[in-house]
Amino acid sequence: MTQRVAIIGAGPSGMAQLRAFQSAQEKGADIPEIVCFEKQSDWGGQWNYTWRTGMDENGEPVHTSMYRYLWSNGPKECLEFADYTFEEHFGRPIASYPPREVLWDYIKGRVEKAGVRKYIRFSTPVRHIEFNEETDNFTVTVHDHNEDKVYSEDFDYVVVCSGHFSTPNVPEYPGFESFGGRVLHAHDFRDALEFKDKDILVVGSSYSAEDIGSQCYKYGARSITSCYRSEPMGFDWPDNWEEKPALTHVDENMAFFSDGSSKHIDAIILCTGYIHHFPFLNDDLRLITDNRLWPLDLYQGVVWEDNPKLFYIGMQDQWYSFNMFDAQAWFARDVMLGRIPLPSADEMKADSAQWRIKELKLETAKEMYEYQGAYILHLIKQTDYPTFDIDGVNQTFLEWKHHKKEDIMGFRNHSYRSLMTGTMSPPHHTPWLDALDDSLEAYLADAEPASKKAAG
Repeated sequence: MTQRVAIIGAGPSGMAQLRAFQSAQEKGADIPEIVCFEKQSDWGGQWNYTWRTGMDENGEPVHTSMYRYLWSNGPKECLEFADYTFEEHFGRPIASYPPREVLWDYIKGRVEKAGVRKYIRFSTPVRHIEFNEETDNFTVTVHDHNEDKVYSEDFDYVVVCSGHFSTPNVPEYPGFESFGGRVLHAHDFRDALEFKDKDILVVGSSYSAEDIGSQCYKYGARSITSCYRSEPMGFDWPDNWEEKPALTHVDENMAFFSDGSSKHIDAIILCTGYIHHFPFLNDDLRLITDNRLWPLDLYQGVVWEDNPKLFYIGMQDQWYSFNMFDAQAWFARDVMLGRIPLPSADEMKADSAQWRIKELKLETAKEMYEYQGAYILHLIKQTDYPTFDIDGVNQTFLEWKHHKKEDIMGFRNHSYRSLMTGTMSPPHHTPWLDALDDSLEAYLADAEPASKKAAG
């Protein structure tokens, strides 16, 4: 009887898993029957932008945290697919920091070429997954919003690709209930123009705090204040951006900080991270972790050790992204195809413990992305995924960190060499601060349209 695989989510991780199976089939392998359940009406996960916040058109929690004018905050050369380059997709080299729509077009291009959309059931969130001991399989219960019906099917394997940047971690501070402006989490941030001419407080010191603050600056916020718990981001901010230590409380229009200072604030944006959230999984199947480089209970960062018929893709804190999901998806595929034998449960746990010990010794950003690069290479060596220049990616990360330290508002103007083709990316036609149109058409234009220049 044909084996069946359920893939939960058709974002970058689910797309990687679909492509992994299609790649094996292309090379002559018999693959299982695949069904991918996606709660959105299109694929792309986070990259599938919507204006909606809160609930979607079906009453489901909105998945994406993407906002208008988002540009990649790291070089595209660090996330390029080894089997589908930017040059292949766009027909020419493009600049190193594409906006969201360009990246979405790229990741869609690979799976469109692979012809795997037929495996996906859209607008179909998963309600519940349980493992049946007596039949050694899973029952997956879903809600098909197209037909408005709930049904269940059985699968031999389940791959969880639902991501972990969609359920916001929302702290509360004293005074929020009486604050006169808007309080929102980064997950619900959609358009920096909403905050033009306003005094903004950004709570947090992570990538989203840095980028959302930068967007608000770019689109005309009067002032940006960011606050941190442990340490400041420490970049050379513009004159109207200052960093403060921890927020203690707010009143109707003032924010108060742990150093005794205070500031007038019109809106508060909580860049306070996300939680791993799997409400559709029983406790015996559910990964419990925070955002870290090595979550425990996953052999090779992928296989659920207590039930190796369950897999998780993309659950790590991410320096690498798309090509890490690929390495994991190829590994999961080969376990399911019987190409990679799994050791005993004790041996799997011992292996994970060794990776965790190494993780705990990491101190610098350089050590962290080198650790993740070594992990990806370790996976690739066990499959037929095309290897690539991990050392080169690490070097690009190093240059990127330097460029950010040098000029936080101008680092996206730099270019890097593709680690897949060797081609140097051209500079973008417009400096990032002046590029107010983030559309695919504007980005790929040979020069900024005259109408845009006039408007600027």
